[in-house]
Amino acid sequence: MKKLILVILGLTLAAAMFAAQAATMVPPGNRNTEQPDIPGASSRRTQATNTTFQAKYRKVFALLQNDAELRGKIKQAAAAYGIDPMHIVGAIVGEHTYNVDAYDRLQTYYVKAISYLSSKLSFAYDGEDISDFVQRPQFAKCAGKSDSYDLWECREQVWNRSFRGKTVDGESFPNDRLGATFFQPYYAGQTFGLGQLNPLTALQMSDLVHKVSGLPELNVGDPNAVYKTIMDPDLTLPYVAATIRKSIDAYRSIAGFDISGNPGITSTLYNVGNPEQRAYALKAENDKRRAAGEPEKLPEENYYGWLVNDKLPELKALF
Repeated sequence: MKKLILVILGLTLAAAMFAAQAATMVPPGNRNTEQPDIPGASSRRTQATNTTFQAKYRKVFALLQNDAELRGKIKQAAAAYGIDPMHIVGAIVGEHTYNVDAYDRLQTYYVKAISYLSSKLSFAYDGEDISDFVQRPQFAKCAGKSDSYDLWECREQVWNRSFRGKTVDGESFPNDRLGATFFQPYYAGQTFGLGQLNPLTALQMSDLVHKVSGLPELNVGDPNAVYKTIMDPDLTLPYVAATIRKSIDAYRSIAGFDISGNPGITSTLYNVGNPEQRAYALKAENDKRRAAGEPEKLPEENYYGWLVNDKLPELKALF
């Protein structure tokens, strides 16, 4: 029996090593010679605040440049999750260039984090709390999921399939993401903090962050604690790192690509979300290409990731 167990363990290890070797390394840099189109919503948001993308980029660059403590925190979080710090930097730079302006000082994020403890927040839609909503029978298949990522991924899939844009038991639900419907107490699509995380992503990453960084597990029944975690740089950076780690692992295990050397790709996935679904879609496309004798398609950056790769030399110089 002992020999059999050793053989099985050996085969498992060999399979894991083969999978690691089989992954195609995605080279550094951009696949697109010119920056892909920037969404109109991002342009309108920037124009409404009387600024430019270039000005917003210089502002977040200055935050990183002027704060050695922040750079140290980024390095520490990256090391804990086995990723290059540039992946975290790329996510921060992309979000604050195309989403919201960076604050001038890191201290402002701490002040904002404390402020979320004083207001009563809730994760609900049309008066129904998310804790009650996920008890509906449609979510029964998710009950056996113990990991927070698998649990909320399952719930998101049920939402998309059974509720999104549909009328269920006489109640109409919006044709929008689960995160935008239930997890934005202020207005739909809002993200927060240095990493501009949304609450649903934080809840998904809770178990991984608890395991790696030892932070308390998040509870969907305590929205204030979720928002404080998102806003506090000491708490949110591990969540940013965990999100990126998940993307890297998904593309390696599902699509067969190693994206760990291309921050533009990981930043793109940080921006668009759903890395596993996108990895499966890329795998399906490349299966068809191989069957037709065509070369495989590499992961490509969007406008957000393109900027990160384009600015990588000066961002690396900071570290």
